[in-house]
Amino acid sequence: MENPLQLKRMNHVSLLCRSVEKSVDFYQNILGFSPIKRPGSLDFPGAWLFNYDIGIHLLRSENPENMPKIGLINPRDNHMSFQCQCDSMATLENKLKELNIEYVKGGVEEGGIQVDQLFFHDPDGNMIELCNCDNIPVIPLPVDAAIQSYSLSNCNVQRQRQQETATITGAED
Repeated sequence: MENPLQLKRMNHVSLLCRSVEKSVDFYQNILGFSPIKRPGSLDFPGAWLFNYDIGIHLLRSENPENMPKIGLINPRDNHMSFQCQCDSMATLENKLKELNIEYVKGGVEEGGIQVDQLFFHDPDGNMIELCNCDNIPVIPLPVDAAIQSYSLSNCNVQRQRQQETATITGAED
């Protein structure tokens, strides 16, 4: 596979937050990140944290009161996923209960291999996934299969939209 931009690895994720202090507390005490020095040239409130070979850059929103409300936990929404090294996802589930963190369980199965997932929000509604993802192998797809997979998915979305449009149009008649 080509690497036209010569990428090496993901460096960090930047997240807007209502309260830098609350978010630092969450990422430090719940997810195990450590605060690191932030460049002095940054003239806006924020914090940098690091662990697991990735950075989390927290940026205080310029309009915290206008940030989106925290919605339902939806595993099909944008999220960050952390591969866990525990013997049992039940241990993590019990820890989330102990911390009074609302979560949703999920799972993926492929070829008899089960991946368990736990989804929850940070203080600003950014979704986090914990999983035993190392159970499922990473198997590159041939280019044709990747295109076919996307095309099939795209066709299903288009078909669903057509059905919804037909239902709405039919309801108006």
